[in-house]
Amino acid sequence: MPIGLYIFLGLIILLLIILVSRIKVVPQSQVYVIERIGSYHQTWNTGLHFLVPFIDRIAKRVSLKEHVVDFKPQPVITKDNVTMQIDTVVFYQITDAKLFTYGVNNPLMAIENLTATTLRNIVGELELDATLTSRDTVNTKITSILDLASDKWGIKVNRVELKNILPPREIQDAMERQMKAERERRESILRAEGEKRSQILVAEGEKASQILRAEAVKEATILQADAVREKKIREAEGEAQAIRAVQEAYADSLKLLTQADPSQKVLALKSLDAFAKAADGKATKIIIPSEIQSLAGLTASVKELFTDAAPNE
Repeated sequence: MPIGLYIFLGLIILLLIILVSRIKVVPQSQVYVIERIGSYHQTWNTGLHFLVPFIDRIAKRVSLKEHVVDFKPQPVITKDNVTMQIDTVVFYQITDAKLFTYGVNNPLMAIENLTATTLRNIVGELELDATLTSRDTVNTKITSILDLASDKWGIKVNRVELKNILPPREIQDAMERQMKAERERRESILRAEGEKRSQILVAEGEKASQILRAEAVKEATILQADAVREKKIREAEGEAQAIRAVQEAYADSLKLLTQADPSQKVLALKSLDAFAKAADGKATKIIIPSEIQSLAGLTASVKELFTDAAPNE
Protein backbone atom coordinates (compact mmCIF):
# COMPACT_ATOMS: atom_id res chain seq x y z
CA MET A 1 0.00 0.00 0.00
CA PRO A 2 1.42 3.41 -0.93
CA ILE A 3 2.67 5.69 1.79
CA GLY A 4 0.36 8.44 0.59
CA LEU A 5 -2.66 6.32 1.39
CA TYR A 6 -1.44 5.85 4.95
CA ILE A 7 -1.00 9.52 5.31
CA PHE A 8 -4.49 10.19 3.98
CA LEU A 9 -6.08 7.64 6.34
CA GLY A 10 -4.13 9.12 9.24
CA LEU A 11 -5.39 12.57 8.39
CA ILE A 12 -8.97 11.33 8.19
CA ILE A 13 -8.65 9.59 11.57
CA LEU A 14 -7.11 12.70 13.10
CA LEU A 15 -9.89 14.82 11.68
CA LEU A 16 -12.50 12.47 13.12
CA ILE A 17 -10.81 12.60 16.51
CA ILE A 18 -10.78 16.38 16.41
CA LEU A 19 -14.41 16.54 15.36
CA VAL A 20 -15.49 14.10 18.08
CA SER A 21 -13.48 16.02 20.66
CA ARG A 22 -15.31 19.20 19.67
CA ILE A 23 -18.69 17.70 20.66
CA LYS A 24 -19.51 19.03 24.13
CA VAL A 25 -22.28 18.13 26.56
CA VAL A 26 -23.27 20.84 29.06
CA PRO A 27 -24.46 19.19 32.30
CA GLN A 28 -27.43 20.26 34.39
CA SER A 29 -27.10 23.52 36.39
CA GLN A 30 -24.12 24.67 34.33
CA VAL A 31 -23.54 26.97 31.37
CA TYR A 32 -20.53 27.42 29.10
CA VAL A 33 -19.32 30.81 27.88
CA ILE A 34 -18.06 30.41 24.29
CA GLU A 35 -15.55 32.73 22.61
CA ARG A 36 -15.03 32.83 18.87
CA ILE A 37 -11.73 34.19 17.64
CA GLY A 38 -11.08 35.81 21.01
CA SER A 39 -14.45 37.53 21.55
CA TYR A 40 -17.67 36.50 23.23
CA HIS A 41 -19.82 34.39 20.95
CA GLN A 42 -22.62 32.80 22.96
CA THR A 43 -23.62 31.00 26.17
CA TRP A 44 -24.39 27.31 26.02
CA ASN A 45 -27.14 25.94 28.25
CA THR A 46 -27.72 22.31 29.23
CA GLY A 47 -27.51 19.95 26.25
CA LEU A 48 -25.34 18.74 23.34
CA HIS A 49 -23.25 21.34 21.48
CA PHE A 50 -20.50 21.42 18.81
CA LEU A 51 -17.42 23.55 19.22
CA VAL A 52 -15.93 24.72 15.92
CA PRO A 53 -12.31 23.58 15.86
CA PHE A 54 -9.60 26.17 15.95
CA ILE A 55 -12.19 28.99 16.05
CA ASP A 56 -14.35 28.52 19.15
CA ARG A 57 -13.20 27.85 22.64
CA ILE A 58 -14.84 27.48 26.06
CA ALA A 59 -13.92 30.64 27.92
CA LYS A 60 -15.54 29.69 31.25
CA ARG A 61 -17.64 26.96 32.78
CA VAL A 62 -20.14 28.56 35.14
CA SER A 63 -22.22 26.77 37.79
CA LEU A 64 -25.72 28.13 38.34
CA LYS A 65 -26.06 26.52 41.79
CA GLU A 66 -26.16 28.64 44.92
CA HIS A 67 -22.69 29.21 46.32
CA VAL A 68 -21.73 29.64 49.96
CA VAL A 69 -18.59 31.58 50.83
CA ASP A 70 -17.27 31.96 54.37
CA PHE A 71 -15.10 35.04 54.56
CA LYS A 72 -12.45 35.41 57.23
CA PRO A 73 -13.08 37.72 60.22
CA GLN A 74 -12.81 41.43 59.57
CA PRO A 75 -11.82 44.05 62.18
CA VAL A 76 -14.71 46.47 62.64
CA ILE A 77 -14.92 49.55 64.90
CA THR A 78 -18.28 50.43 66.47
CA LYS A 79 -19.63 53.89 67.12
CA ASP A 80 -18.41 53.77 70.74
CA ASN A 81 -14.86 52.87 69.57
CA VAL A 82 -14.87 49.17 70.33
CA THR A 83 -12.91 47.03 67.88
CA MET A 84 -14.37 43.61 67.23
CA GLN A 85 -13.84 40.78 64.79
CA ILE A 86 -16.80 39.83 62.56
CA ASP A 87 -16.82 37.05 59.99
CA THR A 88 -19.58 36.73 57.42
CA VAL A 89 -21.13 34.03 55.28
CA VAL A 90 -22.42 35.07 51.85
CA PHE A 91 -24.96 33.05 49.84
CA TYR A 92 -24.94 34.03 46.18
CA GLN A 93 -25.99 32.66 42.80
CA ILE A 94 -24.77 33.45 39.27
CA THR A 95 -27.61 34.69 37.09
CA ASP A 96 -25.68 35.97 34.02
CA ALA A 97 -22.67 33.93 32.94
CA LYS A 98 -21.47 36.58 30.45
CA LEU A 99 -21.40 39.37 33.05
CA PHE A 100 -19.82 37.02 35.58
CA THR A 101 -17.06 36.17 33.08
CA TYR A 102 -16.33 39.65 31.76
CA GLY A 103 -17.78 41.98 34.41
CA VAL A 104 -15.11 41.66 37.08
CA ASN A 105 -11.67 40.11 37.16
CA ASN A 106 -12.10 38.21 40.45
CA PRO A 107 -15.77 38.05 41.52
CA LEU A 108 -15.17 36.37 44.90
CA MET A 109 -12.53 38.90 45.91
CA ALA A 110 -14.82 41.69 44.81
CA ILE A 111 -17.69 40.31 46.92
CA GLU A 112 -15.40 39.83 49.92
CA ASN A 113 -14.03 43.36 49.78
CA LEU A 114 -17.46 44.83 49.21
CA THR A 115 -18.81 42.85 52.16
CA ALA A 116 -16.01 44.09 54.43
CA THR A 117 -16.45 47.77 53.50
CA THR A 118 -20.23 47.58 53.78
CA LEU A 119 -19.96 45.86 57.16
CA ARG A 120 -17.63 48.57 58.46
CA ASN A 121 -19.99 51.31 57.30
CA ILE A 122 -23.04 49.73 58.92
CA VAL A 123 -21.42 48.70 62.22
CA GLY A 124 -19.66 52.07 62.46
CA GLU A 125 -23.07 53.67 62.94
CA LEU A 126 -24.01 51.31 65.79
CA GLU A 127 -22.83 51.00 69.36
CA LEU A 128 -21.58 47.73 70.80
CA ASP A 129 -24.86 46.67 72.43
CA ALA A 130 -26.85 47.52 69.30
CA THR A 131 -24.41 45.56 67.15
CA LEU A 132 -24.76 42.47 69.32
CA THR A 133 -28.55 42.64 69.30
CA SER A 134 -29.17 43.81 65.71
CA ARG A 135 -27.84 40.94 63.63
CA ASP A 136 -31.00 40.71 61.54
CA THR A 137 -30.88 44.42 60.74
CA VAL A 138 -27.18 44.26 59.75
CA ASN A 139 -27.77 41.13 57.65
CA THR A 140 -30.63 42.77 55.77
CA LYS A 141 -28.68 45.95 55.04
CA ILE A 142 -25.58 44.12 53.82
CA THR A 143 -27.66 41.81 51.62
CA SER A 144 -29.46 44.74 50.03
CA ILE A 145 -26.25 46.68 49.32
CA LEU A 146 -24.33 43.67 47.96
CA ASP A 147 -27.21 42.55 45.78
CA LEU A 148 -27.49 45.99 44.23
CA ALA A 149 -23.74 46.30 43.66
CA SER A 150 -23.27 42.79 42.25
CA ASP A 151 -25.98 43.04 39.59
CA LYS A 152 -23.45 44.33 37.04
CA TRP A 153 -21.32 41.25 37.73
CA GLY A 154 -24.16 38.84 36.96
CA ILE A 155 -24.37 37.78 40.61
CA LYS A 156 -27.46 37.60 42.78
CA VAL A 157 -26.69 37.86 46.53
CA ASN A 158 -29.46 35.95 48.27
CA ARG A 159 -28.47 36.63 51.88
CA VAL A 160 -25.58 37.54 54.15
CA GLU A 161 -25.21 36.18 57.69
CA LEU A 162 -22.97 37.42 60.47
CA LYS A 163 -21.39 34.19 61.64
CA ASN A 164 -19.43 35.36 64.68
CA ILE A 165 -19.09 38.66 66.52
CA LEU A 166 -16.03 38.63 68.76
CA PRO A 167 -15.51 41.67 71.01
CA PRO A 168 -12.16 42.16 72.79
CA ARG A 169 -11.36 39.88 75.73
CA GLU A 170 -11.85 42.60 78.34
CA ILE A 171 -15.23 43.50 76.83
CA GLN A 172 -16.27 39.86 76.93
CA ASP A 173 -15.24 39.62 80.60
CA ALA A 174 -17.19 42.79 81.43
CA MET A 175 -20.24 41.46 79.56
CA GLU A 176 -20.01 38.16 81.39
CA ARG A 177 -19.84 39.94 84.75
CA GLN A 178 -22.76 42.11 83.75
CA MET A 179 -24.80 39.09 82.68
CA LYS A 180 -23.90 37.30 85.93
CA ALA A 181 -24.99 40.31 87.98
CA GLU A 182 -28.20 40.55 85.98
CA ARG A 183 -28.94 36.86 86.54
CA GLU A 184 -28.26 37.23 90.26
CA ARG A 185 -30.56 40.27 90.39
CA ARG A 186 -33.32 38.37 88.62
CA GLU A 187 -32.78 35.43 90.94
CA SER A 188 -33.12 37.72 93.99
CA ILE A 189 -36.27 39.26 92.57
CA LEU A 190 -37.77 35.87 91.82
CA ARG A 191 -36.85 34.59 95.28
CA ALA A 192 -38.40 37.67 96.93
CA GLU A 193 -41.53 37.34 94.83
CA GLY A 194 -41.71 33.66 95.73
CA GLU A 195 -41.41 34.39 99.44
CA LYS A 196 -43.97 37.15 99.16
CA ARG A 197 -46.35 34.86 97.35
CA SER A 198 -45.75 32.15 99.92
CA GLN A 199 -46.52 34.51 102.81
CA ILE A 200 -49.64 35.72 101.05
CA LEU A 201 -50.80 32.16 100.53
CA VAL A 202 -50.09 31.28 104.18
CA ALA A 203 -51.99 34.38 105.36
CA GLU A 204 -54.89 33.61 103.05
CA GLY A 205 -54.90 30.03 104.29
CA GLU A 206 -54.90 31.17 107.92
CA LYS A 207 -57.67 33.65 107.18
CA ALA A 208 -59.74 30.99 105.47
CA SER A 209 -59.06 28.62 108.39
CA GLN A 210 -60.22 31.22 110.93
CA ILE A 211 -63.33 31.92 108.88
CA LEU A 212 -64.09 28.22 108.68
CA ARG A 213 -63.54 27.79 112.43
CA ALA A 214 -65.79 30.77 113.19
CA GLU A 215 -68.46 29.42 110.88
CA ALA A 216 -68.12 26.00 112.52
CA VAL A 217 -68.50 27.53 116.02
CA LYS A 218 -71.46 29.56 114.82
CA GLU A 219 -73.11 26.54 113.28
CA ALA A 220 -72.41 24.49 116.44
CA THR A 221 -73.94 27.25 118.59
CA ILE A 222 -76.97 27.42 116.33
CA LEU A 223 -77.35 23.65 116.39
CA GLN A 224 -76.96 23.60 120.18
CA ALA A 225 -79.56 26.39 120.57
CA ASP A 226 -81.86 24.52 118.22
CA ALA A 227 -81.35 21.37 120.24
CA VAL A 228 -82.11 23.18 123.54
CA ARG A 229 -85.15 24.83 122.05
CA GLU A 230 -86.33 21.53 120.60
CA LYS A 231 -85.80 19.90 124.02
CA LYS A 232 -87.78 22.61 125.79
CA ILE A 233 -90.52 22.40 123.20
CA ARG A 234 -90.71 18.65 123.63
CA GLU A 235 -90.68 18.99 127.43
CA ALA A 236 -93.41 21.60 127.26
CA GLU A 237 -95.40 19.43 124.90
CA GLY A 238 -94.88 16.47 127.26
CA GLU A 239 -96.00 18.49 130.28
CA ALA A 240 -98.95 19.79 128.34
CA GLN A 241 -99.88 16.27 127.32
CA ALA A 242 -99.46 15.10 130.94
CA ILE A 243 -101.65 17.90 132.26
CA ARG A 244 -104.13 17.23 129.52
CA ALA A 245 -104.11 13.54 130.40
CA VAL A 246 -104.62 14.31 134.11
CA GLN A 247 -107.40 16.72 133.33
CA GLU A 248 -109.01 14.24 130.98
CA ALA A 249 -108.66 11.51 133.59
CA TYR A 250 -110.12 13.80 136.22
CA ALA A 251 -112.93 14.79 133.89
CA ASP A 252 -113.57 11.14 133.10
CA SER A 253 -113.64 10.31 136.80
CA LEU A 254 -116.12 13.11 137.44
CA LYS A 255 -118.13 11.96 134.51
CA LEU A 256 -118.17 8.39 135.80
CA LEU A 257 -118.98 9.62 139.26
CA THR A 258 -121.82 11.67 137.90
CA GLN A 259 -123.13 8.72 135.93
CA ALA A 260 -122.94 6.52 139.03
CA ASP A 261 -125.20 8.97 140.90
CA PRO A 262 -123.61 8.41 144.35
CA SER A 263 -125.67 8.90 147.47
CA GLN A 264 -124.95 11.45 150.15
CA LYS A 265 -123.47 8.78 152.32
CA VAL A 266 -120.90 7.84 149.65
CA LEU A 267 -120.03 11.45 149.20
CA ALA A 268 -119.61 11.84 152.92
CA LEU A 269 -117.29 8.85 152.98
CA LYS A 270 -115.22 10.27 150.18
CA SER A 271 -115.04 13.56 151.98
CA LEU A 272 -113.84 11.77 155.05
CA ASP A 273 -111.11 10.05 153.05
CA ALA A 274 -110.05 13.32 151.61
CA PHE A 275 -110.01 14.90 155.02
CA ALA A 276 -107.95 12.04 156.36
CA LYS A 277 -105.39 12.47 153.58
CA ALA A 278 -105.27 16.18 154.25
CA ALA A 279 -104.71 15.57 157.91
CA ASP A 280 -101.99 12.90 157.55
CA GLY A 281 -99.54 15.15 159.37
CA LYS A 282 -97.70 16.56 156.37
CA ALA A 283 -99.86 19.62 155.96
CA THR A 284 -99.24 22.53 158.36
CA LYS A 285 -102.72 23.92 157.91
CA ILE A 286 -106.06 22.14 157.62
CA ILE A 287 -109.04 23.91 156.18
CA ILE A 288 -112.34 22.24 157.12
CA PRO A 289 -114.96 22.64 154.45
CA SER A 290 -118.08 24.57 155.41
CA GLU A 291 -120.23 21.66 154.35
CA ILE A 292 -118.89 19.65 157.30
CA GLN A 293 -120.89 21.22 160.14
CA SER A 294 -119.54 19.06 162.84
CA LEU A 295 -117.50 16.00 163.40
CA ALA A 296 -120.46 14.26 165.05
CA GLY A 297 -122.66 14.74 162.04
CA LEU A 298 -119.96 13.32 159.90
CA THR A 299 -119.49 10.29 162.16
CA ALA A 300 -123.22 9.63 162.21
CA SER A 301 -123.34 9.65 158.50
CA VAL A 302 -120.52 7.16 158.29
CA LYS A 303 -122.10 4.91 160.85
CA GLU A 304 -125.39 4.94 159.06
CA LEU A 305 -123.61 4.06 155.88
CA PHE A 306 -121.98 1.02 157.38
CA THR A 307 -125.24 0.04 159.04
CA ASP A 308 -127.03 0.02 155.74
CA ALA A 309 -124.27 -1.93 154.17
CA ALA A 310 -124.30 -4.70 156.79
CA PRO A 311 -127.83 -6.11 156.09
CA ASN A 312 -127.02 -6.09 152.40
CA GLU A 313 -124.19 -8.43 153.01
